[in-house]
Amino acid sequence: MGDISCSNGINGYSSSNGNGHAQRKSCWYEEEIEENLRWCFALNSILHTGATQYQDIQLLDTKPFGKALVIDGKLQSAEIDEFIYHESLVHPALLHHVNPKSIFIMGGGEGSTARELLRHRTVEKVVMCDIDQEVVDFCKSYLVVNREAFRDPRLDLVINDARAELERREELYDVIIGDLADPIEGGPCYQLYTKSFYEFTIKPRLNEGGIFVTQAGPAGVFSHTEVFSCIYNTLRQVFKYVVPYSAHIPSYADIWGWIMASDSPIDLSSEELDLRMKQRIKGENRYLDGQTFTSASTLSKAVRKSLEYETHVYTEGNARFIYGHGSAHKQNQA
Repeated sequence: MGDISCSNGINGYSSSNGNGHAQRKSCWYEEEIEENLRWCFALNSILHTGATQYQDIQLLDTKPFGKALVIDGKLQSAEIDEFIYHESLVHPALLHHVNPKSIFIMGGGEGSTARELLRHRTVEKVVMCDIDQEVVDFCKSYLVVNREAFRDPRLDLVINDARAELERREELYDVIIGDLADPIEGGPCYQLYTKSFYEFTIKPRLNEGGIFVTQAGPAGVFSHTEVFSCIYNTLRQVFKYVVPYSAHIPSYADIWGWIMASDSPIDLSSEELDLRMKQRIKGENRYLDGQTFTSASTLSKAVRKSLEYETHVYTEGNARFIYGHGSAHKQNQA
């Protein structure tokens, strides 16, 4: 749940309020990460707040992280560090594939995933399927960094439910990417993390040698048991090779996780990854290289043991959720 609160703070700046002190209005964004844990940061301004048919949306200008997109009370990405998330989501899967030409993105409405995909010279077509037209239009207008990606002729933007769109299409893809909102209770997409979806919708839409990758929620020493470990175990029931990896995202206040899955081995060395980056990717990554991925896919002892012994399989009737609810609760305080 994300709340915005504003209060009048007293500080020692030069403009006077009659008592020799300046009076300044201080605004903060606060997100409840767990029942007894909240994360907050100062705002320069609130750029937009509203609700679509599917979800609440806010664009905040934050002091520590720049522009931040918040959906259903959960921070989705922040200007200063979104490159960590999106490079980690996109590049490992495409680099491990022999020759990725056709890509399907589930979600990804802000355009950053498409931006990273379209840096790959091998990519010929990217289908980005997001359920919320208003969010896509909003991101097109406000997120300048992704405008070029939205204009790229290789991008096919579709507004639909990702499951329905994949089931409707006959073509196969080299890589399918799950850039979905977190599975939260009451949210629009928790069913896209289930075993039946992976088995009967995702896998049949992959070409031979195809790779599926999904964001998989918090992956810290304590937080990984919310959904990361059971998404990993669920994918193990469907695919032969499954590789979990993680990275620290400062604006998320946690380690974040992703999981790759395929019926073909996912085992390139850091040197091979670096070589493919030089051959395939336009420009230079800010975060990810071969050594970084090797480190990211070497999980801590506590998390490795937990994943090894995880038995929960994610189904429609037996789902796990991260902390939060499917609509934001906003409080404006004087």
